[in-house]
Amino acid sequence: MADIKPYTIAVDDARLKDLKTRLSLAKFPDELDEAGWDMGAPLADVKRLAKYWQESYDWRKAEKELNNLPHFTTEIQCDGFEPLAIHFIHARSKIQGAIPLLFIHGWPGHFEEVSKILKPLTEGGDGVKYPAFDVVAPSLPNFGFSEGPKKRGFAMEQYAETLNKLMLKLGYKEYVTQGGDWGRHISRTLAHLFPKYCKATHLNYDTSNPPEFWKNPLLALEHAIKPYNSREQHGVGRSKWFDQEGRGYNLEQSTKPQTLGYALADSPVACLAWIYEKLHDWTDAYPWTEDEICTWVSVYWFSTAGPAASVRIYYETVHNVDGRKGKIDHQKMREWSPGVKLGFSHFPMDVQVLPSTWVRTQGNVVFEREHDRGGHFAAWERPDDIVADVREMFGKGGGAFGVVKGRTGYTS
Repeated sequence: MADIKPYTIAVDDARLKDLKTRLSLAKFPDELDEAGWDMGAPLADVKRLAKYWQESYDWRKAEKELNNLPHFTTEIQCDGFEPLAIHFIHARSKIQGAIPLLFIHGWPGHFEEVSKILKPLTEGGDGVKYPAFDVVAPSLPNFGFSEGPKKRGFAMEQYAETLNKLMLKLGYKEYVTQGGDWGRHISRTLAHLFPKYCKATHLNYDTSNPPEFWKNPLLALEHAIKPYNSREQHGVGRSKWFDQEGRGYNLEQSTKPQTLGYALADSPVACLAWIYEKLHDWTDAYPWTEDEICTWVSVYWFSTAGPAASVRIYYETVHNVDGRKGKIDHQKMREWSPGVKLGFSHFPMDVQVLPSTWVRTQGNVVFEREHDRGGHFAAWERPDDIVADVREMFGKGGGAFGVVKGRTGYTS
């Protein structure tokens, strides 16, 4: 369509100069003796990264590498809200009948997470041995290089509506999704609101309720009598750690995002520390480089709507500011979604690691895979695992094979 336009990331020199000036003027807090990660991002780490960001990091080099991806923008309007320019990556396979896959990032992630799985899914899928995919990876509204709304109430319904309209605009009348974090939440919302179009979802994030005898009698019985396996036993401790020691950010972003926004918008060091803590705590000893971290945070710092806008999704999801009926909240997203097939890849160092019986309460689970390594940012940490799992779920013999009409991902 005429209003789908190629996009090039091009941060103004003035914004780069402003970033370096702010970093040079940063005032750091002190730190208690023997303070560790349990108290937050260590002072020495943040100082080192801030210095590297100011003196050594080359945004122009990173920008050039990011621009090797196929970027586009188009205008999408949700009912009752202003039109927004939505940025997205769109890579088409050469295989006719490739499966349309919508990759949905979360917080503090962004579109770059798709980069390690993009070619394997689009070019590596030969249509004979492996299924081929067309991949669409948008920047969510308020994230990356998408615009954000100025009106309150832009919640799960609107994020899902935006992405569904994007896929339809690109000519995909049916599609599948992949995601973790908010990508999981939006995928679940798509399953509830748009099952006509969203036919299956592959998720790498466990969040669910335990099975109840009056709702899920067979799963409840299995949960009651079957011992946890080693992954599930480990998950009890990992999930308890997150609930007791790792959820502070969530409470703040869900209740007072504007107050937090002053720090995120004004101080690159605050933005760096706030995000870097999660990159460390939520991964499985992933060996982050300074360049990876600085690029990751720079996408937030240079984002179209600004880094403060990205945390509003938490508030809008748990608050019903316009009194809408049947609002999609966290509880609704966990309910059974008929007609949409589900797949789960479980990673041991994600922030929630739940029993299989729990996640199977949400719908027709046709694929599950347990991995012995990996954390929250699976497409970045363990891209080969995500690619293999997606191929198996949607490939021949997989539980979601042929779920998109006329698009099996194979040549024959």
